[in-house]
Amino acid sequence: MLTAFGAGAVTVMFLSYWLERRSKWFVAVFAAASAAASAYALLIESYPFFVIEGLWSAVAFGRFWQRHRVEAYGEALA
Repeated sequence: MLTAFGAGAVTVMFLSYWLERRSKWFVAVFAAASAAASAYALLIESYPFFVIEGLWSAVAFGRFWQRHRVEAYGEALA
């Protein structure tokens, strides 16, 4: 069951990364899937991957927020 969770998280990461140009929401899904992959890594005690996936999640949430501001308010990227 745990392996299925990890495989599902990575599959969703791949698909959302592939589709992220279509919508800012795919960036948010990628961030959430990265967080799920990080949780999976923690559960299997793979601490380096836990940290890396957590960082991917934080970067992706930042990209989502930046893209949201640009689309909603027309703010220039800094």
